[in-house]
Amino acid sequence: MPPDTSQSPHSVAWAPRCHALLPSAGTGSRAGTASPKQYQPLAGLPLVLHTLGALQAVARIERCVVVVAAGDRFLSVDAPDVDVVPCGGDSRAASVFNGLDWLLDQGAQPHDWVLVHDAARCLVTPEEVNALLDACWADAVGGLLALPLPDTLKAGRDGRVASTVDRSDKWLAQTPQMFRLGALREALATRASTGFQGVTDEASAMEMAGHSPLLVRGSARNFKVTYPEDFALAESILASRAHLTTPTP
Repeated sequence: MPPDTSQSPHSVAWAPRCHALLPSAGTGSRAGTASPKQYQPLAGLPLVLHTLGALQAVARIERCVVVVAAGDRFLSVDAPDVDVVPCGGDSRAASVFNGLDWLLDQGAQPHDWVLVHDAARCLVTPEEVNALLDACWADAVGGLLALPLPDTLKAGRDGRVASTVDRSDKWLAQTPQMFRLGALREALATRASTGFQGVTDEASAMEMAGHSPLLVRGSARNFKVTYPEDFALAESILASRAHLTTPTP
């Protein structure tokens, strides 16, 4: 049900909460690993636990929900602010949609914020997440972390350059992507009958519903671990961060 708009927007009952949702039901076939990439060891921990740790460090996030595939019993997290829910679908969008329904069933409200984040973006920092929260909290739509495209962009045809594309207004979408829970669910629901065709991320679903998400500048280090060589780079960055935070004797 929609929130009771008769209440003051400053009342406790109206104040939105913030949830994080990690779709983690994929197989990660491009990573070349025997098991799903989110469970591959990285700096001594399964990759997804690095991702989860960054989100848990953000005080404004009340609950983190990890959506895994049905029957997936790999991940067990003993923390009061983390739920591992086996309601994953056959696509990322389906997993997010199912996770939103689970949150609503657990008492989350349509006006609550939800931050959807790739489990494989394990290098996101609490500072970057807080920057997104600061930018979007009072926004009518919400938004996403993204980077202006730094490289020359080519359109190809038959293995050859067909043209150079103007990059001045092009951005690389990242996550988290932050939207009102009810609005995002509604946007995804309109695409469910097509198997979520055309929905490549949450922002694309919101765009199809007529919204214009806010672009919030992210970091090049917030990349998605996708290919085998990405693991070594991610581990190197995690090691450098550990070195910077280790106290000098």
